[in-house]
Amino acid sequence: MSAVIQIDDAVKSYLTGDVEVRALDGVSLRVEEGEFVAIMGASGSGKSTLMNVIGCLDKPTSGQYALAGQVVSGLSRSELADIRNRFLGFVFQQFNLLARTTAVENVELPLVYGGVGSRERTERAVSALVKVGLGSRLDHKPNQLSGGQQQRVAIARAIVNRPKVLLADEPTGALDSKTSVEVMALFQELWRAGMTIVIVTHEPDVAAYAARIIVMRDGKVLSDRAQNPASAAAAR
Repeated sequence: MSAVIQIDDAVKSYLTGDVEVRALDGVSLRVEEGEFVAIMGASGSGKSTLMNVIGCLDKPTSGQYALAGQVVSGLSRSELADIRNRFLGFVFQQFNLLARTTAVENVELPLVYGGVGSRERTERAVSALVKVGLGSRLDHKPNQLSGGQQQRVAIARAIVNRPKVLLADEPTGALDSKTSVEVMALFQELWRAGMTIVIVTHEPDVAAYAARIIVMRDGKVLSDRAQNPASAAAAR
């Protein structure tokens, strides 16, 4: 396998008054293609900063980051935006759907930004929604969908560009426990189909579904271990 994420000695520092705070303190990390990784840690541990660096939403103060073999740590904002659109898919705790548009139209959005033609946009959006179990909800607007269904639309939107890496930040944080299991079952299906997935979570029950757990503390990697993932039964 090849490394899709390669971070070497990354430091991210901020000045608070005259005091330097290191949100990341010499983090090195390698994620192979096709892995399912959970990043855990208490508030202030550095896990969200690490996710922002992986997602090309922020750049390390020092150190190097390569995504899919391309060094991105020194790119400009516009270049980072292009990388995000081509290589990354994002799922957040809040679904961030447009209220007055259908599921298909919400999923088409990244393809609009990517300049994909109308017919292909619709075909790929429908395909992504079918993949997440919403083939019968294509024309539903967010207020006609449950929380779990809205998160499925958000996941479909994240994968419609066929990203190298799917990044999820507390993806079950706004869901009840039963729906959380259903969403994690979907992540496992995508992973078993070959997708690389990195999630940030503070919930051990959610991290249990990943095949590798990285624990952060004080801006450093405290532990990094493989595990046998718990099985989430999909209930659609």
